[in-house]
Order: sequence, then C-alpha cells, then structure tokens
Amino acid sequence: MAVLRVKFTKSQRDKLAQVLWLLNWVSVVTGIILFSLGLFLKVEINKRRELMAERAIHSVPNMLIAVGLIACIINFVGGKICYDCADTNKFLRWKLVMLPYIICTFFFTLCVLVGALMCYSMHGELEESLALGLSDAMRYYKDTDTPGRCFLKRTIDLLQIQFQCCGNKGHRDWFQIQWISNRYLDMSKQEVLDRLRSNVEGKYLMDGVPFSCCNVNSPRHCIQYQLTNNSAHFNYDYKTEDLNLWKSGCHQALVEYYTNIMHSIGLTVLLIWLFELSVLTGVRYLQTALENVLRQGDPESESDGWLLENSFVETARSNFNIIKNLGKCNQVDTTVNGDPNIDKPCTAHYGPDNVPPKQTPVAS
Repeated sequence: MAVLRVKFTKSQRDKLAQVLWLLNWVSVVTGIILFSLGLFLKVEINKRRELMAERAIHSVPNMLIAVGLIACIINFVGGKICYDCADTNKFLRWKLVMLPYIICTFFFTLCVLVGALMCYSMHGELEESLALGLSDAMRYYKDTDTPGRCFLKRTIDLLQIQFQCCGNKGHRDWFQIQWISNRYLDMSKQEVLDRLRSNVEGKYLMDGVPFSCCNVNSPRHCIQYQLTNNSAHFNYDYKTEDLNLWKSGCHQALVEYYTNIMHSIGLTVLLIWLFELSVLTGVRYLQTALENVLRQGDPESESDGWLLENSFVETARSNFNIIKNLGKCNQVDTTVNGDPNIDKPCTAHYGPDNVPPKQTPVAS
C-alpha cells in the first residue's frame, strides 16, 4: 500500500511543477544563505583563533560552507527539471534522472539537518577550546618581543575591553602568571629581586592586573596593583570592596558570545532544512505522478502520486534484500539450471600429478 497517496489532475500536476520550479530557485537563495552563514562563522572564529586551541569547532563552518555550495548546485538542477516537467513529453528526458536526483537530494537534506544539530552540539568542545586557548594566550601576554607572540598583548587587551571581562575565569588568574616582561622590571630594586627569588620558577608574580581589566564605569580611579593590600589604598578593603574591575571572566563571555551565534545559525539552518524537505516532498510527488501518467498512456488523465510505493516496512525489507543479494552476486554459482542438487561438471583429480591411469584394452 502506497504511503500518503494523492490524486493529481493534469492542471494540478502543471501547477505543482511551476511551484516547485519557483521553490527550487528560492532554495538556491537559501543555499547562498547557508554559505554566507558558514563563512561568517568561520571569520568570527578566525578573528580569535589565537585564543582557541585546535578543536573540531572548525568543522561547523566548513560543513555549512560545503552544504551551501551543494545546495546551490542541486537546487539549480532541480529548478531545470521541474520547469521541463510541466510538459509531459519533456519529462521523458529526465525520467531516468529523477530517482537518482531525489536520492541525492534526500542525503543533502540530511546533511543540512546534521549541520543544524552540530551548531547545538559543539558547546562542550567550544568551552574546552576557549579554556585552553585563553590560558596559553595569557601566559604569553608578556612576550611582546617574541616573534609570533608579540600581538597577543594587544589581542587580550582588546578582548577584555570589548567583552568587559578580566582573566580566564576572573581577575585572580592574573595573580598566577607573570604578565609583565622582564625588560620593564628594574633589576636594581631589591623588591623586584625578592619577588623573582621567592618564586620557584623565577617569575615576577604580583597581585595586579593589566589596565584593560579596569571598569571604565567605576567612579573610583582604577586600582590594578596591590589589590589584596588594604593599606596600599585609601579607604579600601579587598574582601568587601566592590572592585572597579570587570567581574566576569573572558572564558564565560566568549562562550556566551559564540554560543549565541551558533544557536542563531542553528535555528536558521533548521528552518532551511524544513523548507528543503518540503521541496523534496513535492518533487517526489511530481515524479511518481508523471510516471503513472506514462504508464496510463494518456497525458490528460488523472494520476496518483505518493512518497513510497509500499509501506515503510516493506520498502525497508526490499532494500535490505537488494543489498543482501548484491553480496551473493560475487559468489560462484555451483548449480545447474538453478537446481542445487545437480553438480556442474568439474575436472577430475586422479592423483598428485593429476594424470589419468592407463586403461587396459579389452580384447575383442
């Protein structure tokens, strides 16, 4: 029994072909949108690639870019097919192509769905990538004279100002790393030497943060050095004072930023998938309806269209049998005339030298 059988008249088939022609051209535009979204996400990731560890997050924009390009090609071809299918005679040239086209389009729509799901499932890898990348970038903050790292100070300062954040998880992260280069330390001061000697790794650690951590909206001047020393500042208590620094960490700020982008893109891709699925359904109805017209031999007659000629279970069983029989085609057939009880003639094996024994002539 056919699944979702629908009866079409001649005018309904023509209108369906025209609507599908228009929808396929709209789908070309959605393919461009997919490509643009993937390109936008790739640019946003590359903007701060030095703050991210190498993870599979780059697979999301690459997937969207590839799917967008394929969508433009598939829907362009689909528009041409549907335009010709308005004429039953022109359908003959596409008859053998329609089923492979529908199968390819089905797997393409499946890829669109996978792309949408990837936008929602990359949150964990995004968090890990940013956590590791930010930690490394902060560690190299002071290396302004090192080739390949000299830009990291500017990158992190702009990040903390733009996203109003400080450190990886908070401002105390700066207490655990040396973020001032040795070239700007006065080695003639005993205080500097004592700090360097007090650390096992010989780092200059202090309870201070870069200027970019300062909250510009705070009414008090920025306190960025000796944050834990109450006596170093007037009317100041580190434990109870509302510090005039950005309170949130940059890791959380970046995760929220990229999560919002990816969720917005994921929702858009999901809507495009539903649209592509509706177009594929219409093309399938058009194909089956026109094939039934050819069987009837009357272009003006009514015809049935369906999604599947048999039920889902029967279709799955028949496809499984086809795949199963493909493996048997590679096996040697040892039957004669289809009867497995009759052996085919084969070469007799007489001995190790495969030489038949001499026969004694019979006296007449």
